[in-house]
Amino acid sequence: MKKIFVTGLLICTTLSTFAQDDAKPSKREERKREKRERMNELMKLEEEGVPTFHKQNVFGAKLNTDGWGISYEFGRAKTTRRAMVYQVEFNDKRHRKEDRNTKGIAAGGFIFWGNPYVYGKQNSFYQVKMAAGQQVLIGGKGNKNGVSVYGITTGGISLGLLRPYYVEIDEFLNGETRYVKYDSPDSLLFLDDNAIVGGGGLTRGWNELKLAPGLQAKTALRFDYNRFNTSISAIEAGISAEFYFKKVEQMVYSPGNRLFINAYISLLFGKRK
Repeated sequence: MKKIFVTGLLICTTLSTFAQDDAKPSKREERKREKRERMNELMKLEEEGVPTFHKQNVFGAKLNTDGWGISYEFGRAKTTRRAMVYQVEFNDKRHRKEDRNTKGIAAGGFIFWGNPYVYGKQNSFYQVKMAAGQQVLIGGKGNKNGVSVYGITTGGISLGLLRPYYVEIDEFLNGETRYVKYDSPDSLLFLDDNAIVGGGGLTRGWNELKLAPGLQAKTALRFDYNRFNTSISAIEAGISAEFYFKKVEQMVYSPGNRLFINAYISLLFGKRK
């Protein structure tokens, strides 16, 4: 009797164990369930106007209060509302005292117009900026015709490029011209407005670039108005600042600067996935 009881107990225990194993989902089924839950959550967020993505690539054209620029941004989502962004920019910086002029030269009864030039401009100033930071979703679209609002904060390095500025001069006013820059034996001619015929153009001075390393930071708001969450069509407005470890000389009659602060607005377009 005792043996029968023990045998029955063992059989019941074994059947119970098998039943528990059958009831427990496999790892594959568990992964499927988690994937369905994530998809449901993403669909819910999409319906609520929260753009969801893993990566994004964004190109932009910007207008600064002191020039213009172009940009590229790569973003990687950390959560549905926060992403890390990595940016590269190229900017052409203009001095507030730059004034473009054009001169006409009379010859043989005709007037020939020279290249536009900026009187007293010592260097053309460009920036190559690299930065990393965060993008935070402040407000979702609410519907397909709405606007998503993001806060952007980045910081990084800024490499200033100084290209000597050339002007074309007619030293003896006899029609024979040549090109001079400011830091040369012809600096007085460079500032002689009567001798200047026109500007030197964009092709001169690139082999004489001087570098000015520095740091930069910016903060901005981005308004994404694209109705499709897989695409980006946005306007960004913000403030940026750059500090250089040596003075940047742009104009002859103005002291060089280390700190540059400007406002900007950008037109952005790109893709999410």
